[in-house]
Amino acid sequence: MSQEQLELNKSLSPAQVWALALGSIVGWGCFVLPGDMFLPEAGVLGTLIGFAVGAFLICFVAICYSYMIKYAPVAGGAFAYAYVGFGPTAAFICGWALVLGYIAIIAIDIAALALIFRFLFPGVFEFGALYSIAGWDVYTGEVLLMTFATLLFGWLNYRGTSFAGKFQVVLTFVLTLGIISLFSGSASLETAQTTNLMPLFAEHRTMLSCVLIIFAISPFLFVGFDTVPQAAEEFTFEPARARNIMIIAILCGVVLYSLVTLAVAIAIPYPDMIAKMDAMRASGGTAWATGEVAAMAFGKLGAVVLACAVMGAVCTGINGFYIATSRLLLSMSRGRILPAWFGAIHPKYRSPYKAILFTIAIVLLTPFAGRAVVAWIVDMSSVGTGMGYLFSCLAAYRVLQASSDVESRGTRLFCCYMGTLTSVMCIALLLIPGSPAYIGVASRWCLVTWIAMGCFFYASNKSEWAKLSELELRESILGSRDIPVFFKGRTPDSQAQPQPQGASE
Repeated sequence: MSQEQLELNKSLSPAQVWALALGSIVGWGCFVLPGDMFLPEAGVLGTLIGFAVGAFLICFVAICYSYMIKYAPVAGGAFAYAYVGFGPTAAFICGWALVLGYIAIIAIDIAALALIFRFLFPGVFEFGALYSIAGWDVYTGEVLLMTFATLLFGWLNYRGTSFAGKFQVVLTFVLTLGIISLFSGSASLETAQTTNLMPLFAEHRTMLSCVLIIFAISPFLFVGFDTVPQAAEEFTFEPARARNIMIIAILCGVVLYSLVTLAVAIAIPYPDMIAKMDAMRASGGTAWATGEVAAMAFGKLGAVVLACAVMGAVCTGINGFYIATSRLLLSMSRGRILPAWFGAIHPKYRSPYKAILFTIAIVLLTPFAGRAVVAWIVDMSSVGTGMGYLFSCLAAYRVLQASSDVESRGTRLFCCYMGTLTSVMCIALLLIPGSPAYIGVASRWCLVTWIAMGCFFYASNKSEWAKLSELELRESILGSRDIPVFFKGRTPDSQAQPQPQGASE
């Protein structure tokens, strides 16, 4: 059997897919951002409202994804959906934006390991000083630690999703148990009281601005549900079940994010905690509000409790986005939008092993970049995933509009409107100057660099996919010539009146 004929192995159960989504949603940011961003920039209530509003609106995006998963249950997710609705150029734009978002999240989680081990084992890995970037010292020991983690999770995914899926369930359980323990310990402190939550909103912002700055990064906070459509080709169950899996994962993610934020805020007056962290940074120490709360609640045992939660979060995020990134690269290769090299399937493990090797190679740059530099791409990640959301919602709208037997058409189209509006709002808040969530200068330059790289790849590979007819592209990306598409420039034999079935079931 040739490489091109091999297919991905169907090995992911509903529990594993749910763990994949939740574990990818609750990653590094859940434990670091409460003290670094959420509370200083939005306050307690502003953060919680931002979570709730963001999750509620992102659920509409997830519903649009569920329509498209039923319509085209293939690897690639939003990339494949963008092709269905708008053609290969739009698919490339969407796919390139998502590659940025996914690899950025792996890099962020890998970089978080340095912070975790500085807290758990002070000085142990801080040997062999190399250089300093944006105030963050890079050490040989931490480079070795992060390199090992990158290779370990790359190897797990190289061997296929069967073991990786089972491992994800265990890690997600550890993550959830650790967060519940952290909140319970913080809430039981003698110093814990509701007055510590004041002020409810950041004093230097309006209430609306506080909510908007959290809502704007919703694509980053809840992007983990997007790993579900990326793995659709490997489901052992009907694709129609994906909707509930994604929505439940998003809602569980809101609860876990909220518990960690409240744990940090309620232990002592959170403005005092923020001032303490600022003083620690100024003195050259490792400032981590969540770690400080864990130590207050459990003493030395706090390190163990927090380690369980954070390691679960970081590892599930790394594992989940290895799967998402490699499947996205695989799908882009099938459409000749990236070189065919990325599309090779391992004859034994049935994994896109060359796409995984490429992901490993890119992520291996992370240990040398320093945590401060990696943090610059958080906002870029939100822009990239927001683009994926937008294309998916618009594609779902086109599919539903063309379907002749859609049940509850008005309700379904309303979900598409809301998903599209949510995506546009998130992107606009990040890119419009003067917005409370406008991305920083460093992030903007990184984004410009990524766009320039995308233009290069697009120009260098366009001649390859331009040689293929629309039907050939459709078969390569969607796995079948019988799935209708909805963009101009289709060949005459694809112009028959489409009768989409999946979205109307």
